[in-house]
Amino acid sequence: MSLTLYTLAALFLPLFPFSMAFNQGFARLRHPWLRAALLLAWPQLGVLLVAAAEGPIPGWLAGWALLTAALYAYRALALREVGLWVGFVATSAWALLWVGSAVPNLLHLQALGFSLPLALMALLTGFMESRFGTAHSGIGGRLGAGLATAAPRLAALFVVAVLAAVATPMFPNFFTLLATLIGQAGPAPLAALALVLVWLLWTWSGARLLQGIVVGPSPNTDVQDMSMTLTWVYSLGFVVLAVAGIALGGLLL
Repeated sequence: MSLTLYTLAALFLPLFPFSMAFNQGFARLRHPWLRAALLLAWPQLGVLLVAAAEGPIPGWLAGWALLTAALYAYRALALREVGLWVGFVATSAWALLWVGSAVPNLLHLQALGFSLPLALMALLTGFMESRFGTAHSGIGGRLGAGLATAAPRLAALFVVAVLAAVATPMFPNFFTLLATLIGQAGPAPLAALALVLVWLLWTWSGARLLQGIVVGPSPNTDVQDMSMTLTWVYSLGFVVLAVAGIALGGLLL
């Protein structure tokens, strides 16, 4: 029974090749709000299945999860389309939930901590696509400028969204990763090293994404930036996310 539940959970806390189901579905889903809802709900189903198994996660599953996380983190390096990047980073992050942390009974909150920054990024990506027709590293050619020059408010929010997605300190996923790293450092140093590698790959791919979208020459045409109202709404969302991260850190560490 436990093996059946773990197999089903491998679909929602994605382990390769089961992870292809989420990424195919996410790529075909174009509405940003539906994408955000899927990012929030998908791993929670996996957490419920893992909890129903009522037993320690086998070590071979944790190893499989680390390989999956590293694979998708590495593949994210080559992506230039923001929506696909969000899906790959989500898959990589959720796989790490199999590895466990200092407080395994908070797995629901840890899954939410990984999902919330990516959900906000999916909404920003949808705004970018509706305004400019694309959310791709080639957006500079369409705008005649990098996003930072053409639409500075949107660019600033996009930078914060990427920083949140790659587990920058103060955001919830940072504390989940840190707690997992501390929990693995003693009993499984190789697993801890793999976690650091995955984290570095996220950061590297995020930096490449920012370089391709935000940086660019002076604009040739005027571009309508995000409104001040929406800018404040998203800014407040990231502030709340950072506060929630600090609170989660207090529970995990």
